[in-house]
Amino acid sequence: MVAKINVGKNLYGALAYNQNKVDEGEAKVLAAHLVRHPEDGRFRLDESMRQLLEWMPSHYRTEKPVIHISLNPHPDDVLTDGQLAEIGKEYMERLGYGNQPYLIFKHEDIDQHHIHIVSLRVDSEGKKVSDKFEHRRSKEITEFLEQKYDLHPAEGQKKGEEWQLKPVDVTKGDIKRQIARTLKPLLKLYRFQTMGELRALLSLYNIGIEEVKGEINGRTYHGILYTALDGDGETAATPIKSSRLGKMTGAEQLNAKMRESAAKIKSDPCRERLRPLVADALRQFVGERDFRDRLAKEQIDLVLRHNETGRIYGVTFIDHRSRTVLNGSRLGKEFSVNILNGRFQDQPQNVSSPLQPTVSPAVVPGHEDKILGGLLSDMEPELNYVPRHPKLLKPDKKKRRRRYGRQD
Repeated sequence: MVAKINVGKNLYGALAYNQNKVDEGEAKVLAAHLVRHPEDGRFRLDESMRQLLEWMPSHYRTEKPVIHISLNPHPDDVLTDGQLAEIGKEYMERLGYGNQPYLIFKHEDIDQHHIHIVSLRVDSEGKKVSDKFEHRRSKEITEFLEQKYDLHPAEGQKKGEEWQLKPVDVTKGDIKRQIARTLKPLLKLYRFQTMGELRALLSLYNIGIEEVKGEINGRTYHGILYTALDGDGETAATPIKSSRLGKMTGAEQLNAKMRESAAKIKSDPCRERLRPLVADALRQFVGERDFRDRLAKEQIDLVLRHNETGRIYGVTFIDHRSRTVLNGSRLGKEFSVNILNGRFQDQPQNVSSPLQPTVSPAVVPGHEDKILGGLLSDMEPELNYVPRHPKLLKPDKKKRRRRYGRQD
């Protein structure tokens, strides 16, 4: 079991993060300690926050009075809601929070269910709960709980979460949840600068994306639709509005992500690393399938788009090491559509269908226990079939966003 502790000032943010998951049907409240249960059984953000704040005096000296903990069992541990709640309660008791109010949330938006706990680091007298050797004590507690509940030990696991994402399978139903489980970590971890590059990335996981623009009563709108794709890349389910999948999947957030990605890619040597690898594969290939296989050995996926006559009109390279998506022309003129069409013209095509990521997950770099978007990460899906999709790991260290232009 891996425990991650995050402390801060924003009680509303910690509660809202978990409550939004509850409202979207991707989480539920397992237990509440020293917090009254509502009569209808439904916890609400404003009421939960009011009750927690009642425990805090008007004046205290602690700079960061909020604690947000994530307890992540091993993927092979199958625990009931009751067991998860008991583990959460015992963990908090042993960490020194037995007399503090807290809420335990179970997150179900991924295959590996886990819990988040929100509490206060300040008691009713304004004194801070002792955090002396907190991380060392936390590790000792999780090791004790592993033995008590016969869980898989955390020793040997990678630090933080490993994400292995499943492509959407329309035959399994629950399309909305399948798309959300794969879409959200991809948007968080990969860098792309255009909708076309994002579309290429999502196609590896049988997810389609379309923009919807127009005007109603003099007001313009810009929406995003997601859908499941079949093995031939054709729409296989009713499109889902981005608003049903979460705020980060909407048009405004995608545009912000693309601007951020462009700045990071500009200062990152990922293109310099990719160019010789792709050039070497292109120089030796004997057909499209062979070209893909050579790139796959370097953890690079190739997405080609063909028209009805078989001519290529789109080329995208996806580097799973740096988690960067680049159109061929953006990588270099020698990798553009026209060049590849010329190179493939006299070669056997053997186009593979459907597209599958063929990256080996063994050499993707590790990462630290950092918080995405200021909140604890909550996705650790496990993939148990072949072909294996690339493991996605959070970066070792969050880089400071570069600012351009004059800074006053």
